[in-house]
Amino acid sequence: MGRLTEFLMKAPPPPSGMGFAMPMMKGWVPRRLQPWIYVLTALCFQFSGGIYLGALDEIRGTTNFMIEDVMFLLYATLAGMAVWFPMLFRMKFRFTNQQLLCTSAIVIGICNIITMHSHSMPVLVVACFIAGIAKIQGTFECMSNIQLWITPKRDFAVFFPVLHIILLTAIEGGGWLAAWIGHHFTWEMMHVFTVGTMSFVLLTQIVLCRPFCPMPNRFSLKGTDWQGALLICVTMLLVSYIFVYGDYLRWFASEQIRMAGAFTLIFAGLTLYRLIHNRYPYVELRLLKCRNVVPILIVTTLAELAFGAEHTLEEILYTEVVGLEELTKESQYMFALPGMFLGIALDLYWLKVHKWKIWKLIGIAFLSIFAYALIMYSTVGMDVNIEQFRLAIMLRGFGYGILAPTLMWALDESVPSLEQFFMGLFLFNIVHMYLGGAMGYGFYTTIFSHFLNEDMMHYGRQLTLTNLDLTNFDFGEFMGGSYLHSIMLVAIKQVYGYVIWFSLLLASIFLLCDIPAVRTNIRKVPLWPVFAIEYLAGKRK
Repeated sequence: MGRLTEFLMKAPPPPSGMGFAMPMMKGWVPRRLQPWIYVLTALCFQFSGGIYLGALDEIRGTTNFMIEDVMFLLYATLAGMAVWFPMLFRMKFRFTNQQLLCTSAIVIGICNIITMHSHSMPVLVVACFIAGIAKIQGTFECMSNIQLWITPKRDFAVFFPVLHIILLTAIEGGGWLAAWIGHHFTWEMMHVFTVGTMSFVLLTQIVLCRPFCPMPNRFSLKGTDWQGALLICVTMLLVSYIFVYGDYLRWFASEQIRMAGAFTLIFAGLTLYRLIHNRYPYVELRLLKCRNVVPILIVTTLAELAFGAEHTLEEILYTEVVGLEELTKESQYMFALPGMFLGIALDLYWLKVHKWKIWKLIGIAFLSIFAYALIMYSTVGMDVNIEQFRLAIMLRGFGYGILAPTLMWALDESVPSLEQFFMGLFLFNIVHMYLGGAMGYGFYTTIFSHFLNEDMMHYGRQLTLTNLDLTNFDFGEFMGGSYLHSIMLVAIKQVYGYVIWFSLLLASIFLLCDIPAVRTNIRKVPLWPVFAIEYLAGKRK
């Protein structure tokens, strides 16, 4: 086994003049074109989803959905993506690339047809959840096949930043594209577009590719803890329900939230019991004992809480106060992309060129969040042009572009094996994509509502019959005009004030304390077949 591993690890790469060869591509496809086909395929998967927030206004205008309903469907998609991470490498060694990509494309196409025509929340939740699974499976299959093209030495200090160029471009560009299609056509046409891109994926796989699996002896899925995975899924959906609908239903004053909280505790207890006592759990809890895994999850939670201001306060500002239409709002958000690219470039310089410790890099990211909140606090007003917010949007994009690849790289450096890394990605993305986002949304909507009600009561005490001319006072026009908008702006500034202090405290901690953390030398990861052989050998032992 050791000699085979050493032989494969030292196998010379193909000559540079021949280009990067992909064994799943048919021989007549030019080598220089092969990896770019998979880059385009990965973008197709990343632009897909179950529901599209860029068309939020159009969806609410033609259906009876509230913003909370659409947000819950979004988190159902993210839950499907997060929960499937432990299965990614198992599926890669069980099925061929053609089976995985074609199945993912067909599933996403069917789910988009369902979300386009169905108005039933239970049906939509299931469709969005399954679409999230297919989305992450298709993206992983594409990126794992071109990993050696991106970095022949499997240097994750290069791979993760490049990966996030694709991911973040799709996140921001997908919202803009959905808004553009909804503005010029209808919101359903975004789903039609997704069905078209999935048809393109099917066509390229049938015409250009052939079945290929890196393992001659297929990996068996027997023994997978599907019951544990199901318990985790239900728990995640219950948690997101509490955070998304909490402010709307007045939290635990509502019977629905109390019941959801009780069921969450029950399912969380059952999940924990199964993960502890099952011989082969879906996720191994001993992963939390690995070096720096818990600190990384804590930093991720704090970062998502800080970035929650963007998801909530900017939506309130642009939609409720300024009254921007969806396309203009998404065009405004696109200015985050240059900041994200700058953050990714700094990651490459920091992790690849100098191999410095990451805690000060994380401090720079929180410092950019502080600068973003400070600019928003000082800029928000009644007579402000939206162009004045663009620098702040670039700064928050810069911070996000630093944190996302850095924390994923740190997680890879902190776990001893590739299998545990995928389980770590499950925990990381539960916090990063799912739990942290839902928690931030619930937290900021609640604190904003508190400040708004408090400011309205404070101002209302000053409105007495002695200083009001009731014969000329239109209360409806007064409440629906500039008064309500000014009160909302005050509440937004108050929340941004707390974000300023929170992000400044975190930036100070990471910048002033040089904590020994993730080792700076890059760990070499074996080729996919080598990893599979070693993994199966360990199972037999």
